[in-house]
Amino acid sequence: MKNPRPRLLMVGVLLLLTGCAGIPADALKLGPDSMADREMQTRAFQTRRESELLAACAGVLQDLGFTIDESETKLGVIVASKDLSAINATEVAAQVLKVAALALFGGADFNYRKRQVIRASLVTRPPAPGGARDATVRVTFQQRVYDNHQRLVLMTQINDPRRYDEFYARLAKSVFLETHSP
Repeated sequence: MKNPRPRLLMVGVLLLLTGCAGIPADALKLGPDSMADREMQTRAFQTRRESELLAACAGVLQDLGFTIDESETKLGVIVASKDLSAINATEVAAQVLKVAALALFGGADFNYRKRQVIRASLVTRPPAPGGARDATVRVTFQQRVYDNHQRLVLMTQINDPRRYDEFYARLAKSVFLETHSP
C-alpha cells in the first residue's frame, strides 16, 4: 500500500497557493455612476418609528402591483416582485421567420422572451438615537427576463429615475398619512 502523505502534502500546497491569489484591483472599485445611483435610490423621511415607514413602503409596493415575497421588520428589509409579460410581437414574428427558414435546412429552435420579473429590494435605516429624526429608505429594482423555455436571458439593474421618483412620491404621501393618522 502506498503512503498517502505525499499526495496530501501536494494537495495542501496547492490549496495554499490558490489561497494566495489576490483579488483584481478593479473588482472592488465602484463605478463612476455608483454615487448618483445611490442618491437616486435613497431618500430620507421624517418619522420617529421605523415600523410606520416599513408599513408605508409595503403599502406602496403593493399599490404598484408588487407581491411581498419576504419581509423582516426587525432588520428593515422588504423584498417584493411582480410578473409581467415580456412578449414582443416583433420578436415573435422574427423568430417564426427564422424557424421557417431554418426548418428547410433541418431544424430550428423557437425562442422568444416570454416573461419578466421585476424585483424590488428595500432596506430602511432608523433615525440615529439622539440625532436627526430622519429615517432612510433605499430601494433598488431589478429585471429578470425569461424565454419560452423558462431560461434566464437577461438580468439587469433598473436605473430609470422615473421609476424611483414615482415610488418615492407615493411613499412621501403614504408616510405623511401614516404619521398623521390617529
